[in-house]
Amino acid sequence: MAPDPFAELKKRQREMWVTFTPVAMFTTPVAGQLVKFAGIRAGEAVLDVGTGTGVVAITAARAGARVSALDLTPELLLQAHQNAQIAQHTDIVWTEGDAEQLPYPDASFDVVLSQFGHIFAPRPEVAIAEMRRVLKPGGRVAFATWPPEHLVGRMFAFIARNSPPLPAGVAPPPQWGNPAIVSERLGARFEAPFFARGTMGFPALSVAHYRLFMEQSVGPMQKLVESLANEPEKLAQLRAEYETLVAPYHLDNVMQQDYLLTRARAC
Repeated sequence: MAPDPFAELKKRQREMWVTFTPVAMFTTPVAGQLVKFAGIRAGEAVLDVGTGTGVVAITAARAGARVSALDLTPELLLQAHQNAQIAQHTDIVWTEGDAEQLPYPDASFDVVLSQFGHIFAPRPEVAIAEMRRVLKPGGRVAFATWPPEHLVGRMFAFIARNSPPLPAGVAPPPQWGNPAIVSERLGARFEAPFFARGTMGFPALSVAHYRLFMEQSVGPMQKLVESLANEPEKLAQLRAEYETLVAPYHLDNVMQQDYLLTRARAC
């Protein structure tokens, strides 16, 4: 097997997302929507790619599916395992691994899910090819992603503008929230996708509360703030710009984070 050209990037990603656990609680309702949207049925073999703390995997297991789940970050998998024990779904198979190199045989699963996880794989075409490879004929893929024109997509664009450039060939994660791009990426491997939208409510007393939580829990934002620790004026300016960006989405003590749901059947 040829060396992975993005091995160093993935190493940084693995370390960057260690602090994600507090955010996962707020994605739990989205997991319920995703599993329902995917039409998970009892007895189906389901793979959750980029499982994080396991909220989608555990939700699918509660629906009666036989679940495997994969993530790059071992610390998150440990939390997922603990969450599964509390939820009394200890039969989920947790695996440390890469969305671009899924460690499963061909045609292993009825459904492949991903909630805000596979979008960080550097090469979308490789991630989609792997999802299709492990799906049975007629199997389904379903995922939740962040549209580029809404809060989280704009936040990632803001981080990218203020951070060192990613290696050549790496696709920006918010592209996965553009239905036209998603349709093109699914291409000939899947039937025409079906889309739906939802909103993830994130409680916050103020925009400053939300910003602070992001700085403490979302890896890319955390790293950006850390990079300016010795430049207080630049850091203050960055924080002010960020608060201006997200302020329109703060309504009734809730940050409105729109997301896109995609479902498609394998050809």
